[in-house]
Amino acid sequence: MKIIVIIPAFNEAKSIDKVIAEIPQDIVDEVVVVNNNSSDETSKVARQAGATVLDELRQGYGFACLKGIEYAKKQMPDIVVFLDADYSDFPEEMRELIKPITEQNYDMVIGSRALGERQAGSMTIPQIFGNWLATNLLRLFYGVRYSDLGPFRAIKFESLLALNMQDTTYGWTVEMQLKAAKMKMKTTEKPVNYRIRVGKSKISGTVKGTVLAGYKIITTIFKYL
Repeated sequence: MKIIVIIPAFNEAKSIDKVIAEIPQDIVDEVVVVNNNSSDETSKVARQAGATVLDELRQGYGFACLKGIEYAKKQMPDIVVFLDADYSDFPEEMRELIKPITEQNYDMVIGSRALGERQAGSMTIPQIFGNWLATNLLRLFYGVRYSDLGPFRAIKFESLLALNMQDTTYGWTVEMQLKAAKMKMKTTEKPVNYRIRVGKSKISGTVKGTVLAGYKIITTIFKYL
Protein backbone atom coordinates (compact mmCIF):
# COMPACT_ATOMS: atom_id res chain seq x y z
CA MET A 1 0.00 0.00 0.00
CA LYS A 2 1.10 3.54 -0.71
CA ILE A 3 1.49 5.49 2.54
CA ILE A 4 2.03 9.21 3.01
CA VAL A 5 2.82 10.80 6.37
CA ILE A 6 1.56 14.35 6.98
CA ILE A 7 3.28 16.34 9.72
CA PRO A 8 1.94 19.82 10.60
CA ALA A 9 4.82 21.87 11.99
CA PHE A 10 5.00 25.28 13.64
CA ASN A 11 8.46 26.29 14.90
CA GLU A 12 9.69 22.72 15.37
CA ALA A 13 13.23 23.09 13.96
CA LYS A 14 14.69 21.42 17.07
CA SER A 15 12.63 18.25 16.72
CA ILE A 16 11.42 17.72 13.16
CA ASP A 17 14.58 15.94 11.97
CA LYS A 18 14.32 13.48 14.89
CA VAL A 19 10.71 12.71 13.95
CA ILE A 20 11.53 12.16 10.27
CA ALA A 21 14.56 9.99 11.09
CA GLU A 22 12.46 7.53 13.09
CA ILE A 23 9.67 7.08 10.54
CA PRO A 24 9.95 3.55 9.11
CA GLN A 25 11.08 4.36 5.60
CA ASP A 26 10.52 0.84 4.28
CA ILE A 27 6.74 1.20 4.61
CA VAL A 28 6.33 4.93 3.93
CA ASP A 29 6.42 6.36 0.41
CA GLU A 30 6.63 10.05 1.30
CA VAL A 31 6.91 12.27 4.37
CA VAL A 32 5.17 15.62 3.95
CA VAL A 33 5.93 18.39 6.44
CA VAL A 34 3.53 21.32 6.32
CA ASN A 35 5.36 24.38 7.57
CA ASN A 36 2.63 26.35 9.33
CA ASN A 37 4.06 29.88 9.19
CA SER A 38 7.15 29.06 11.26
CA SER A 39 9.62 31.78 12.16
CA ASP A 40 12.50 29.36 12.69
CA GLU A 41 14.27 26.96 10.30
CA THR A 42 11.63 24.22 10.38
CA SER A 43 11.43 24.11 6.57
CA LYS A 44 15.18 23.93 6.07
CA VAL A 45 15.69 21.21 8.66
CA ALA A 46 12.77 19.15 7.30
CA ARG A 47 14.09 19.33 3.73
CA GLN A 48 17.57 18.33 4.84
CA ALA A 49 16.02 15.35 6.62
CA GLY A 50 14.42 14.23 3.36
CA ALA A 51 10.84 15.45 3.66
CA THR A 52 8.67 17.17 1.09
CA VAL A 53 7.92 20.61 2.55
CA LEU A 54 4.75 22.60 1.92
CA ASP A 55 4.09 26.10 3.23
CA GLU A 56 0.80 27.09 4.84
CA LEU A 57 0.82 30.71 5.96
CA ARG A 58 -2.60 30.57 7.62
CA GLN A 59 -1.99 29.71 11.26
CA GLY A 60 -3.85 26.65 12.51
CA TYR A 61 -3.40 22.91 12.90
CA GLY A 62 -6.40 22.23 10.67
CA PHE A 63 -5.14 24.57 7.97
CA ALA A 64 -1.86 22.65 7.90
CA CYS A 65 -3.61 19.27 7.71
CA LEU A 66 -5.89 20.48 4.91
CA LYS A 67 -2.85 21.69 2.98
CA GLY A 68 -1.34 18.24 3.31
CA ILE A 69 -4.54 16.59 2.11
CA GLU A 70 -4.66 18.81 -0.98
CA TYR A 71 -1.13 17.69 -1.83
CA ALA A 72 -2.00 14.05 -1.16
CA LYS A 73 -4.81 14.24 -3.74
CA LYS A 74 -2.12 14.50 -6.40
CA GLN A 75 -0.34 11.41 -5.07
CA MET A 76 -3.44 9.30 -4.27
CA PRO A 77 -2.05 7.19 -1.43
CA ASP A 78 -3.91 4.28 0.11
CA ILE A 79 -3.23 5.43 3.66
CA VAL A 80 -2.44 8.78 5.29
CA VAL A 81 -0.76 8.92 8.68
CA PHE A 82 -0.90 12.12 10.73
CA LEU A 83 1.95 12.71 13.15
CA ASP A 84 3.03 15.65 15.30
CA ALA A 85 6.36 17.39 14.74
CA ASP A 86 7.36 17.81 18.39
CA TYR A 87 8.85 14.32 18.92
CA SER A 88 6.32 13.44 21.63
CA ASP A 89 5.15 10.39 19.67
CA PHE A 90 7.22 7.37 18.71
CA PRO A 91 7.18 7.32 14.88
CA GLU A 92 8.44 3.73 14.71
CA GLU A 93 5.10 2.63 16.22
CA MET A 94 3.55 3.46 12.85
CA ARG A 95 4.04 -0.18 11.87
CA GLU A 96 1.53 -1.30 14.48
CA LEU A 97 -0.74 1.70 13.95
CA ILE A 98 -1.50 0.81 10.34
CA LYS A 99 -1.98 -2.94 10.84
CA PRO A 100 -5.74 -2.78 11.50
CA ILE A 101 -6.08 -1.06 8.11
CA THR A 102 -3.75 -3.30 6.12
CA GLU A 103 -4.73 -6.58 7.79
CA GLN A 104 -8.34 -6.10 8.96
CA ASN A 105 -9.69 -3.47 6.56
CA TYR A 106 -10.36 -0.80 9.19
CA ASP A 107 -10.99 2.72 7.93
CA MET A 108 -9.22 4.62 10.71
CA VAL A 109 -6.92 3.89 13.65
CA ILE A 110 -6.37 6.33 16.51
CA GLY A 111 -3.11 6.11 18.41
CA SER A 112 -4.27 6.17 22.03
CA ARG A 113 -1.95 7.68 24.59
CA ALA A 114 -4.42 6.67 27.29
CA LEU A 115 -3.92 3.00 26.42
CA GLY A 116 -0.14 3.29 26.03
CA GLU A 117 2.66 4.34 28.37
CA ARG A 118 2.96 8.07 29.06
CA GLN A 119 6.17 9.57 30.36
CA ALA A 120 5.56 11.54 33.54
CA GLY A 121 4.82 15.15 32.64
CA SER A 122 4.19 14.46 28.96
CA MET A 123 0.52 15.46 29.27
CA THR A 124 -0.82 18.22 31.49
CA ILE A 125 -3.78 17.74 33.83
CA PRO A 126 -6.00 19.94 31.60
CA GLN A 127 -5.04 17.77 28.60
CA ILE A 128 -5.90 14.56 30.42
CA PHE A 129 -9.20 15.97 31.69
CA GLY A 130 -10.03 17.44 28.29
CA ASN A 131 -9.51 14.09 26.58
CA TRP A 132 -11.64 12.35 29.19
CA LEU A 133 -14.45 14.87 28.79
CA ALA A 134 -14.36 14.90 24.99
CA THR A 135 -14.29 11.12 24.61
CA ASN A 136 -17.18 10.75 27.04
CA LEU A 137 -19.19 13.33 25.12
CA LEU A 138 -18.46 11.44 21.90
CA ARG A 139 -19.74 8.26 23.51
CA LEU A 140 -22.84 10.00 24.85
CA PHE A 141 -23.84 11.85 21.70
CA TYR A 142 -22.33 9.77 18.89
CA GLY A 143 -22.32 6.29 20.41
CA VAL A 144 -18.65 5.64 19.79
CA ARG A 145 -16.00 4.65 22.33
CA TYR A 146 -12.61 6.34 22.17
CA SER A 147 -10.07 6.78 24.95
CA ASP A 148 -8.13 9.63 23.33
CA LEU A 149 -8.12 12.37 20.70
CA GLY A 150 -4.50 11.56 19.93
CA PRO A 151 -3.02 13.30 16.87
CA PHE A 152 -1.00 10.20 15.87
CA ARG A 153 -3.49 8.41 13.60
CA ALA A 154 -3.83 6.52 10.35
CA ILE A 155 -6.74 6.53 7.92
CA LYS A 156 -7.56 5.18 4.48
CA PHE A 157 -7.25 8.08 2.08
CA GLU A 158 -10.63 7.39 0.47
CA SER A 159 -12.21 7.47 3.93
CA LEU A 160 -10.42 10.70 4.78
CA LEU A 161 -11.78 12.36 1.66
CA ALA A 162 -15.27 11.10 2.47
CA LEU A 163 -15.13 12.89 5.84
CA ASN A 164 -14.89 16.26 4.05
CA MET A 165 -12.82 17.77 6.85
CA GLN A 166 -13.46 21.45 7.57
CA ASP A 167 -11.91 22.53 10.87
CA THR A 168 -8.92 24.84 10.59
CA THR A 169 -7.66 24.93 14.17
CA TYR A 170 -7.99 22.89 17.36
CA GLY A 171 -11.14 20.93 16.51
CA TRP A 172 -9.51 18.86 13.78
CA THR A 173 -8.98 15.58 15.65
CA VAL A 174 -12.42 15.45 17.24
CA GLU A 175 -14.10 16.40 13.95
CA MET A 176 -12.45 13.44 12.27
CA GLN A 177 -13.54 11.03 14.99
CA LEU A 178 -17.14 12.20 15.25
CA LYS A 179 -17.65 12.29 11.49
CA ALA A 180 -16.26 8.77 11.22
CA ALA A 181 -18.82 7.73 13.85
CA LYS A 182 -21.67 9.45 12.02
CA MET A 183 -20.67 7.72 8.79
CA LYS A 184 -20.40 4.32 10.52
CA MET A 185 -16.79 3.87 9.51
CA LYS A 186 -14.88 0.94 10.93
CA THR A 187 -12.51 2.44 13.50
CA THR A 188 -10.34 1.26 16.34
CA GLU A 189 -7.53 2.36 18.65
CA LYS A 190 -3.99 1.13 19.17
CA PRO A 191 -1.91 1.90 22.25
CA VAL A 192 0.93 4.35 21.56
CA ASN A 193 3.59 5.61 23.90
CA TYR A 194 4.11 9.28 24.62
CA ARG A 195 7.04 11.33 25.91
CA ILE A 196 7.77 14.91 26.90
CA ARG A 197 7.89 16.94 23.72
CA VAL A 198 10.92 18.90 22.52
CA GLY A 199 10.34 22.58 23.33
CA LYS A 200 7.25 24.24 24.76
CA SER A 201 3.77 23.36 23.54
CA LYS A 202 1.94 26.12 21.69
CA ILE A 203 -1.38 24.83 23.04
CA SER A 204 -1.03 23.08 26.40
CA GLY A 205 2.02 25.18 27.26
CA THR A 206 -0.10 28.31 27.74
CA VAL A 207 -3.33 29.04 29.59
CA LYS A 208 -4.76 30.79 26.52
CA GLY A 209 -3.94 27.87 24.24
CA THR A 210 -5.43 25.34 26.65
CA VAL A 211 -8.68 27.30 27.02
CA LEU A 212 -9.06 27.94 23.29
CA ALA A 213 -8.37 24.31 22.42
CA GLY A 214 -10.86 23.06 25.00
CA TYR A 215 -13.53 25.47 23.83
CA LYS A 216 -13.06 24.53 20.18
CA ILE A 217 -13.16 20.80 20.87
CA ILE A 218 -16.39 21.04 22.88
CA THR A 219 -18.12 23.34 20.37
CA THR A 220 -17.11 21.05 17.51
CA ILE A 221 -18.74 18.09 19.27
CA PHE A 222 -22.04 19.96 19.55
CA LYS A 223 -21.78 21.51 16.09
CA TYR A 224 -22.36 18.20 14.29
CA LEU A 225 -25.22 16.85 16.42
